[in-house]
Amino acid sequence: MSFTLCTSRLLAVTTLLASLLVALPPMPVQAAGLPAEEPTAVIRQTVDGILEQLRTLPDAQSRRDRISALVRGQFSFELMAQGAMGPYWHQASAQQRSTFVALFTELLEATYMGRITAYTNEQVRYGQQQVRQNRALVETYIQSGNTEIPIFYKLLPHQDRWQVYDVVIEEVSLVRTYRSSYTDILRRRGIPGLLQEMEQKLEQLRAETPPAVEERA
Repeated sequence: MSFTLCTSRLLAVTTLLASLLVALPPMPVQAAGLPAEEPTAVIRQTVDGILEQLRTLPDAQSRRDRISALVRGQFSFELMAQGAMGPYWHQASAQQRSTFVALFTELLEATYMGRITAYTNEQVRYGQQQVRQNRALVETYIQSGNTEIPIFYKLLPHQDRWQVYDVVIEEVSLVRTYRSSYTDILRRRGIPGLLQEMEQKLEQLRAETPPAVEERA
């Protein structure tokens, strides 16, 4: 069979396959191994759940407990802690890492809850969702009067579901903010010094009752 004849047949087969593919209905695009639930659905469930608890539960401690359970169920605090510690994570011992994750979880949770509770009576608009490879970004906007406050959530798949690994509030990343602060302390005082300062900060927070929460009791 001549080269020209083979080429002609190959082109004919290619053309036929192309026409068949065009005729088929479009299939939903989803990267292999990604959770079936949409990232926006995960964030909507979490944010709406938090705001619902803030609006309906009269007891401040009950609100904090319920919100904490919601946040810890959807946030990957270990990944966030690694990002906040940066290269120093690999220098820390297993015990230091465990202690850091526990302290960081409580601190970040308090920071996030403090910000979100300020918008209890506002409306939330869910914007675009972007999924690239195994990363997702979900845009939300708090509508406060004539102003929209952007709060973006970055997610990764973990154990067949999407989990938050960073929150960007008004273009400020929580993880990067902590990393910048911690890097300075780590350079001056090392890992033990950072853990000590985190403990002191938490003791201060525990001694205080967030005004935004108590006002709605």
